[in-house]
Amino acid sequence: MANEFINASAKRMRYYKELGEKTFEQLNDADFHFQPSSESNSIAVMIQHMVGNMLSRFTNFLTEDGEKNWRNRDDEFEVHNYSKQQLIDLWNKGWKCFLDVLESLKEEDLMKTITIRKEQLNVTDAIIRQLAHYPYHIGQIVYVGRLIKNESWKNLSIPKGNSQAYNQSSDIKDPAKKY
Repeated sequence: MANEFINASAKRMRYYKELGEKTFEQLNDADFHFQPSSESNSIAVMIQHMVGNMLSRFTNFLTEDGEKNWRNRDDEFEVHNYSKQQLIDLWNKGWKCFLDVLESLKEEDLMKTITIRKEQLNVTDAIIRQLAHYPYHIGQIVYVGRLIKNESWKNLSIPKGNSQAYNQSSDIKDPAKKY
């Protein structure tokens, strides 16, 4: 059962990673820096924050506090004017760190205790925490991408008005693989 949890978690996170990447494909460099309002984060800032979180939480995951002293969380929310390619490179670096650790975990690791900001969590809870955190931000990324692209947005899941056709399709085996 524990290995199933690890595999399912990795599979689900790869799906959300892909949603972010399908959004990125539709955007140009300037789009990554669009802010819907003065209090909103751009896609670039959301990427910076997610990567900072991934690197901090999953570097030496089982042995060090997940809030590293080298992390500058406030800087993650500053504008750095990275290019689209630089942001994608950052994104991939963070995801590699996270997924490599997640996929390397063994059954016996799941009940170990780790620390994040001095709070003790078992590994299973820490993974669940990230299963909520990263898709939350990816949903924001997708939403901002849709705002930017408006009518030219290419849908990432079932297009509006196509639910019945989707549900009747006989080739659907795994919804996470379909879209």
